Amino acid sequence: MKLRQGLLAQSLLSAPLVAGYLLCAAPVMAQPVQGLYIAGEGGATFNQDQQVRASSNLPSGRDKWHAGGIGLGSIGYGLGNGFRVEVEGDYRSMAYKRFIADNVSGRADGRRQTAGVMANALFDMDVGQPWIFPYFGAGVGYGWTKLNTSFTAPNGQLSQQTRGTFGNFAYQGIFGLSFPTPWVVGLSFTAEYRFWTMLGPQSHSTLAYGTVGGNNNQPKSAGWASGNRDTKTDFNHSLMLGLRYEFNPAPPPPPPPSETPAPAPQAARSYLVFFDWDKSDLTDRARSIVSTAALASTHTTLTRITVSGYTDNSSAHPGQKSGEEYNMKLSLRRAEMVKAELVRDGVPGTTIDIHGYGETNPLVKTGPNTKEAQNRRVEIIFR
Repeated sequence: MKLRQGLLAQSLLSAPLVAGYLLCAAPVMAQPVQGLYIAGEGGATFNQDQQVRASSNLPSGRDKWHAGGIGLGSIGYGLGNGFRVEVEGDYRSMAYKRFIADNVSGRADGRRQTAGVMANALFDMDVGQPWIFPYFGAGVGYGWTKLNTSFTAPNGQLSQQTRGTFGNFAYQGIFGLSFPTPWVVGLSFTAEYRFWTMLGPQSHSTLAYGTVGGNNNQPKSAGWASGNRDTKTDFNHSLMLGLRYEFNPAPPPPPPPSETPAPAPQAARSYLVFFDWDKSDLTDRARSIVSTAALASTHTTLTRITVSGYTDNSSAHPGQKSGEEYNMKLSLRRAEMVKAELVRDGVPGTTIDIHGYGETNPLVKTGPNTKEAQNRRVEIIFR
């Protein structure tokens, strides 16, 4: 019997792990319970030994019970912030195992049935995983225990029958796990543990015959005895699996914005190469810029490369006309020097067009005959 109870408990405890594995494999977006819901659960229930109080007529000792079954149904309301309240009806049933006393042993038979109505308050915890929500809570209410048991000891020591129903205030503690399903919105599997107790002592009508009676189970003359048999320490533990359905589940949160990768930086399509005054030869800095442009041309879609030379409006040869003519030729020499450097860096010369524009199109507007470094340049443009 102990092996069977152990296997039952093991099965109930392992079922949430299996459900969690299956649900984790599917995408689920769940929110705390919101609005009206119903739930149902069932499983195994275990009662601790109950102390039988001594009386003047009936023997004292302990009642032991087999593992039994439990079923319950509830209707509740979720506030949408993790808290929810519910009303529950529950039923437990288990078989009488034996009566334990110092000098009495025998055969036990019959059942114990318990029903209750409870009001519960619970809180669902968000642990950052959309497929599992632990919860805990407590409840208060009223319960009824119905006994229909018998106990028979050999040799006429004791034959006892207990009947009747006793009701009293009850309370319980709850801890569970809910697993929202990805297949039905609002439906969740539940796995739960409950501790339940009813205040006592609980009194049930008993009729006994034998040679063992009250006063600490002292021997007595064979005869009948009757009265209320009082028990206490009614501590019950239950393991259950169930389903819960929300009629108005909260909408899932919007999916996080997709992270679009930033576009790869585009290679520059124009480069500026600057020159010293009245010079067309390339400085080290200018050669570095031309090399960069040559490398970029191998990674850029283009059809032509335009190389345009410019000067500032000062001249080594004074005079407006002669100065403009000189600067026009100087700008062309600068463009030719840049083209030659591009070709040395691997750019096909057939793709390069060169132009000399002299003093026109300055980057910086200046007065006449002004030396301006930014206007002494060659522009490399990919087309």
